[in-house]
Amino acid sequence: MKKKTALIFGITGQDGAYLADFLIKKNYIVHGIKRRSSSFNTGRIDHLYQDPHEKKRSFILHYGDVTDSISVSQVIEKVKPDEIYNLAAQSHVAVSFEVPEYTANADALGPLRILEAIKFHKLQDKTKFYQAGTSEMFGKVQQTPQTEKTPFYPQSPYGVAKIYAHWITKNYREAYNFFACNGILFNHESPLRGETFVTKKIVTALCKIKFGLQKELYLGNLYAKRDWGHAKDYVEAMWKILQQKYPDDFVIATGQTYSIKQFIGFVADELKMKIKWKGKNINERGFYKNRPIIKCDKNYIRPLDVQNLLGNAAKARRQLKWKPRYNIKKLVNEMVNFEIKKLSYK
Repeated sequence: MKKKTALIFGITGQDGAYLADFLIKKNYIVHGIKRRSSSFNTGRIDHLYQDPHEKKRSFILHYGDVTDSISVSQVIEKVKPDEIYNLAAQSHVAVSFEVPEYTANADALGPLRILEAIKFHKLQDKTKFYQAGTSEMFGKVQQTPQTEKTPFYPQSPYGVAKIYAHWITKNYREAYNFFACNGILFNHESPLRGETFVTKKIVTALCKIKFGLQKELYLGNLYAKRDWGHAKDYVEAMWKILQQKYPDDFVIATGQTYSIKQFIGFVADELKMKIKWKGKNINERGFYKNRPIIKCDKNYIRPLDVQNLLGNAAKARRQLKWKPRYNIKKLVNEMVNFEIKKLSYK
């Protein structure tokens, strides 16, 4: 039986790494797109690397970029994949305010380039397409919890760009009969999360503070609430979405929401650190052993901030038979243990 072939844009990121690992275990041949960089950017997938001289490889990398239509088209023509997963994006919400044009180019026009390449090479009857959406599209939420029918109201250039990607995917599905799907994924974290994302930032900082390697942690809005899951669970949902008989869109979420301050509490409990809070608003501080270790900085407050995201994944549970295996405490435990192990090697 011939192996299925998958092409992953954004393979060097958190989700791309977990998805590649998952698909290889499912007996796929996995092709990935990585951007050229003068520094190494493949740390998350180095364990999957196979020498190009090997005859039968299950993991193959190509240079390319979703902002470059020629490279996108050439790789898709060469690989002719059964499934394409577009996880490539400028995915940092705060940074999207600083680089809105680049965010739009990568996050909105990137998916369009992929869809056009599928159409141009006449692969729409062969290739299934998954577009990575985000709960940030809901932004200033119009109802709680959020479902596939909740209206979008983005509060960042990132959210706006992802809405274009969402609708262009639906448009190609309906106009050209593509098997093209959107996964509206709520926040998902892991030990592989990027260092600048708030969950990883909190875990890394508190571990370092615990062992005397760092003095303070600066954050923005402590009361923003998010629905946090584990990336391992969420990449399985991506795959399940493309295994359905008909293309459709799905919210993927845990159905539980916690504030940044509560997340700090979970990490502190894991590290057996007792943190006491004093002050209000921008002057609120977290104290450990009578020393202020957590401070709020107005520079980390976004121009527009999303206060409360909570997903309802009932449709995914019913149709995909998907449900998360990780809860917040299990997620935090894994992230903290990973960080402590990493620090012990330094």
